[in-house]
Amino acid sequence: MSAQETKKNAYTVLIACIVFNLTIQVLYVWSLLKREMMLPIAEGGWGWTSREAGLPYTLALVFFALGVLIGGRVQDKIGPRWVAAAGGAMVGLGMIISGLVGNSPIGVTLGYGVVTGLGIGFGYGSVLPAGLKWFHPGKKGLIGGLVLGGFGLASVHYAFITTALLDSLGIRQTLLYIGIAVAVVSAIAAQFVKNPSPDYVPDAPDKTKSAAEAPKNAIDFEWREMLKTKRFYLIFVLFIFSASMGLMILGNVAKIADIQAGVTNAVFLISIVAVMNALGRIIGGQLSDKIGRENTLFIVIVLQMLNMIGFIFYDNAISITFGFILVGLCFGAFLAIFPALTGDQYGLKNYGVNYGIVYLAYGVAGVCAPVIADFFFDIYGTFHITYIICASIMALMIAVNFLLKRNISKTSR
Repeated sequence: MSAQETKKNAYTVLIACIVFNLTIQVLYVWSLLKREMMLPIAEGGWGWTSREAGLPYTLALVFFALGVLIGGRVQDKIGPRWVAAAGGAMVGLGMIISGLVGNSPIGVTLGYGVVTGLGIGFGYGSVLPAGLKWFHPGKKGLIGGLVLGGFGLASVHYAFITTALLDSLGIRQTLLYIGIAVAVVSAIAAQFVKNPSPDYVPDAPDKTKSAAEAPKNAIDFEWREMLKTKRFYLIFVLFIFSASMGLMILGNVAKIADIQAGVTNAVFLISIVAVMNALGRIIGGQLSDKIGRENTLFIVIVLQMLNMIGFIFYDNAISITFGFILVGLCFGAFLAIFPALTGDQYGLKNYGVNYGIVYLAYGVAGVCAPVIADFFFDIYGTFHITYIICASIMALMIAVNFLLKRNISKTSR
């Protein structure tokens, strides 16, 4: 195979990974579905409480994280193509089941929360390692950001599609049609997702070595070896904190915009958050290639902490939009830095299972964060306590990030 053909294959796989993630990411539009489900039955809703409507989303996050671990482990053994295809089929099937059962909290929780959530994890856990393996380690942040950018950008088209379907067909048909479309498109995209041959050597960047180049201690750790390192637990805690903050806010975009700023049409806001989320993954990933993962984390943590304090005072369309822009950018950056950081420290050979274990932190956050936000909202009718919790989490992250940077410096000597 010529160098030109190899390069073409690398970019074909990268595009397929992005398209696949654009298809399977149906999590961030849950706020639109949730708001509709909470409407009275007389108004076309299902009359659910905030907790009932939040449970499928919470479980989807948990099974998403489990799916990343399981799917990552399987694709390490058999390759990514059929794992990705199975994941896409499960995402579609879960949506279809939810549409068929209709106004049933248990049915939707099992369909969307379990089957769809697990399928998203299978897909996510298989395309990310494949995309990274085709490019030089010095580009892990950028390539990971591009692959995951598709995941974040999916909310743009799904926000408009979901709103149009809800307005014309209702909740059940919306779930059914989206499920069918996901199953078909993801199956096609998955056929182009594959690993390079064992003797493949990616092109080195033209520029000088990046600040985030893999350290000497990152020699393809097995997962058991990874768990014996102190830095794994620091990374895991940082991931829990960053994911918790994002999930508390992003799972309630429509509700926050309505209550604090009187913005009832949240499609535009959700689309902005999705675009910023995608940009954050690309910018954050590339910046971490240049100045280092821990330095980039520090910048993003401080920005997000100040933004959470600001959310207490955002009370109009302009200020609330600004706040969500920053949430999207910072959350996206977090989700690009941790995959690259895992690859830096533990290598790419066993990346699927290693990052799958790290990604369980997202599942822990998925259990706790939405429930905490809904709990305090049901009590106080506002999200102010949630903002204070998020700002406090960011403050604690600064200290943990400092410990991580010091530990990595010691182990790389």
